[in-house]
Amino acid sequence: MVTTTGGLDLQASFETTLEGIGLSPGMAHLLWLPLPMVLVLVAAVVGVLVNVWLERKISAAVQQRIGPEYAGALGILQPMADGLKLVFKEDIIPARADGLLFTLGPVLVLIPVILSWLVVPFGQNLLISNVGIGIFLWIALSSIQPIGLLMSGYASNNKYSLLGGLRAAAQSISYEIPLALAVLAVVMMSNSLSTVDIVNQQNGAGIFSWNIWRQPVGFVIFWICALAECERLPFDLPEAEEELVAGYQTEYAGMKFALFYLGSYINLVLSALLVSVLYLGGWGFPLPIEWLAGWLGQSVDAAPVQVIAASVGIVMTVLKAYLLVFLAILLRWSVPRVRIDQLLNLGWKFLLPIGLVNLLVTAGLKLAFPGAFGG
Repeated sequence: MVTTTGGLDLQASFETTLEGIGLSPGMAHLLWLPLPMVLVLVAAVVGVLVNVWLERKISAAVQQRIGPEYAGALGILQPMADGLKLVFKEDIIPARADGLLFTLGPVLVLIPVILSWLVVPFGQNLLISNVGIGIFLWIALSSIQPIGLLMSGYASNNKYSLLGGLRAAAQSISYEIPLALAVLAVVMMSNSLSTVDIVNQQNGAGIFSWNIWRQPVGFVIFWICALAECERLPFDLPEAEEELVAGYQTEYAGMKFALFYLGSYINLVLSALLVSVLYLGGWGFPLPIEWLAGWLGQSVDAAPVQVIAASVGIVMTVLKAYLLVFLAILLRWSVPRVRIDQLLNLGWKFLLPIGLVNLLVTAGLKLAFPGAFGG
């Protein structure tokens, strides 16, 4: 985790504590390094369990059913039961499949998604790496995932799997370009590719400084493309069970099958977090923090204000993200699946031109109104 101006610095506090008991600065830093990575993995897995439970409960509510309720209170242990079942199921590799590529496919799908969490800020100092090109690093990593899907479909030696892998690659390419254009408009206004800088730029006047008001078209484009990248309905063509017998994952079972769904749900949470960071102010409050400090009779840099701001900031980031996750799950059970030609037409003939126009308009507004659009 990195140090930015102001706020709490967990890394410095941790290393100072270890140095106080006699460890060298190098050893203290070495002990710190694995902690954020473990926390990211734990957060990602817990997010998947919460998502699976929400998926079941929300779908049940939409269809006027009860949903899981026997495995733990309100069925909260049902996702863990599903995971244990998949862990202990037999791992079968088809006789004529390419064993190496068949095994590497799910891994190549999951690893880029987990690595993308490196640039997600949960708070002012709560991120692993504040790299200067953080948001485009995520786009670059997300473009690796279709290779794993295509590899899985090809290695299965199954026509349904191959068709599903080809659809996944075509869908990802179609929607990555409008998504990148939407991100570029935000970057242009923020004058930075750092996720931390993008959030800080939105925290001047509370909710009124969030990018969603200056980039409503970009917000819609980004959210549609994110749903398509996560293969959520109505964009789940690569694994449309009614058409492709589960698509690229037809021949997979056990833990390899679980890795696909793990990657999908982690990617959904990641996309929701990035929408929160890019358009909804990240860890920022709807009200300016100066107001909170005034109510407490403290300065903005006072320790109680910083502790409250850091704690509530994490809650705000997660709350905004899970509001978007709720909308994604609700969409899955509310709208029908589109056809493959409709999906590609939406990406190439509709979102791409609108994304280009939005980028040009943003550039014009930046020149005309530099105060409001980051000139």
